Amino acid sequence: MTAPLTIVGSGMAGLGLLRQLRQLDPARPMTLITADSGDDYSKPLLSTGFAKRLPPSRLAARSALEVADELDVVVRTRARVEAIHPAARTLTIGAETLPWSELVLATGAAPAWPFTVSEAVAERVLSVNDLDDYRAFHAALEALGRPARVAVIGIGLVGCEFANDLAAGGHAVELVAPEPAPLPRLIPEALGHALGEAFREAGMRLHTGRTLARLEGEGEGVAVGLDDGASVSADLVLVATGLRPRTALAASAGLTVSQRGIHTDRRLATSAPGIHALGDVVCVDGVSAMYVQPLLASAKALARTLTGTPTPVAYGPWPVLVKTPLLPVVALPPARPPARWRLEGEGRDLTALAEDEEGRLVGFALTGRSVRRKVELARAAPPLLG
Repeated sequence: MTAPLTIVGSGMAGLGLLRQLRQLDPARPMTLITADSGDDYSKPLLSTGFAKRLPPSRLAARSALEVADELDVVVRTRARVEAIHPAARTLTIGAETLPWSELVLATGAAPAWPFTVSEAVAERVLSVNDLDDYRAFHAALEALGRPARVAVIGIGLVGCEFANDLAAGGHAVELVAPEPAPLPRLIPEALGHALGEAFREAGMRLHTGRTLARLEGEGEGVAVGLDDGASVSADLVLVATGLRPRTALAASAGLTVSQRGIHTDRRLATSAPGIHALGDVVCVDGVSAMYVQPLLASAKALARTLTGTPTPVAYGPWPVLVKTPLLPVVALPPARPPARWRLEGEGRDLTALAEDEEGRLVGFALTGRSVRRKVELARAAPPLLG
């Protein structure tokens, strides 16, 4: 019996690759292994569901069983791969040893918590990175039976999107972060302050320039202690302090990894023959891009490679559209720190142009009505991975 092409991970990367593969090869034996429910859902919807009051069932387009039937694949849910054996082309799940013909690691990235949480408050301190997490946070909100007081730790992309979504859903939101303004890794500080002002006008409280000192039980809630001695009272704490590629499985199998992810070439091949990687876990030719467009491009290219047409992946100059309706934000962060940011506009309709030493455009950030310039500027910007 022919060993199947095996994909580990059922997020947008793993399922997206399966669909691309089935379009090119309708008969090849394939297996999908996932540690979660295996439901098919769009991850970007996680940070829009609370405003729309969507139950978890509304986010899942298909169950794992429906995915298996639709794509004619074997789907193993709630199954954790414990070891990969590259030379033998097998992997281990519990007491089972399963063969694979080719292996794709699409294990994604996990929330990076820079602090520990005591058991006393653990059930009220959560992160939302997948559908199971959304289920848990949604259940915690429902259990309150009223609008929640939510402390969001972190003002990056995830923190800002969830803060906007929760506030639009009627919850009281406070943000805590050491940086001076929102979206510090995507946009210049001046544009971040514009977003912060929009958040404050919507009723949010921002504790910028502050670090978390303690998390303690406070009645049925949590006291969020800050480094200046202040305390924020919350029903729930949402941790949004960044993501870390899940590389432990690959590292234990001897693959080349770093803090930036599993290292691959432009054909998404790892350092071990027969093993590829894609999605949030991957660092392609030195580039890590945890966004939807690079993921979709990678899935399409890898499907062609795995079906006999070696295809290097290329990333275009794809801006990131931040889901903060209180103030629209679009950013194409430069691959390396620019020589300067040139600011234009007034009020909250701002344009920031990242330029190199020769004055060439290498990235940009837009807020408010200036987001209309995204197509024009993207055409002038260099590709992320050409």
